[in-house]
Amino acid sequence: MTDPAPTAPPRTVTEPAPAAPPRTVIRGFRPGDGPRLVETWRRSAPADPVTPERFRSLVLLDANFDPEGLRVAVDGDRVVGAAYAVRRLTPMSGTDLEPEQGWIPFFFVDPAVRGHGLGRRLLTEALDWLHGHGRTRVDFASYTPYYLLPGLDAETYPEAGKLLDSLGFRVLYEAAAMDRSLVGYRLPEDVARRRAELTGTGHRFAAPTDDDLVPLLALAGHHFTADWARAMRACLASGTPLDRIVAAWDPAGRLVGWAMHGAYDSLDERFGPFGVLEETRGTGLGKVLLHLVLERMRARGCHNAWFLWTGERSPAGHLYRATGFTTTRVFRVLRREAAG
Repeated sequence: MTDPAPTAPPRTVTEPAPAAPPRTVIRGFRPGDGPRLVETWRRSAPADPVTPERFRSLVLLDANFDPEGLRVAVDGDRVVGAAYAVRRLTPMSGTDLEPEQGWIPFFFVDPAVRGHGLGRRLLTEALDWLHGHGRTRVDFASYTPYYLLPGLDAETYPEAGKLLDSLGFRVLYEAAAMDRSLVGYRLPEDVARRRAELTGTGHRFAAPTDDDLVPLLALAGHHFTADWARAMRACLASGTPLDRIVAAWDPAGRLVGWAMHGAYDSLDERFGPFGVLEETRGTGLGKVLLHLVLERMRARGCHNAWFLWTGERSPAGHLYRATGFTTTRVFRVLRREAAG
């Protein structure tokens, strides 16, 4: 993890910006904006396009969505940019509304109108809107449960990185997205051997039953993150088959880990979530779970396995690389601390 550099950014942005095109107005989201937002998004961020269905699911149907937090730049009847600010109206878990925390999951400006300071204006309005709701800490872009990307891909969007830096955002940590080809995949002999050894000592590997979901979701939510438990609950409630999950039990019958695929957006090739209890790490149990799911993915016809978020130097990151995953993108999770 990278510690943020010491900084004391101002509460609001006072640095003057070049004038935007004279007809450009920034306002909150209104009915009718959605299709134009999606089209402008595609032109502005072609490496990460969004569909109307994803925009609806990740933004408009979010219980925390506030139309005034989605700042929309319009020029006549054209949408030319947007910046999305969000704060919790409903808790992620328990009763914690994280009253000091806000997020900016995304912003974009149409390439045709760049160079006039519109991105700065949009982000400034988004930050001021969050500050007006008492949010003194703002993260880009690690909002759960509905993040679109884990953070800023500075290699793909260098100008966005410069703008965020100038507004006081500092690197909190980095998240690596990884991919692995499954073409020709077969369960490695050492993994099959370790599975047999663990099974011989009383461990069990299998898809969970309906009743097993109770301890499985408790394991995900209490020992890892509430967002994992939420994603798993949502995908299973929508009909994702239980055979997308491989769980592990120790000799005492305690559920100690799991791995799965297809949890997000019904994408079979998206791996995860994946976790094992800390006391089982180093036993090879996590490696076995990972490969058993890759084997199932290949059997289902998947040509690739990928995920968006892990620490490159974390134990999971080392395991993924040893399994043949390679880093395909690096995202910087950024934070801005504003003075009270």
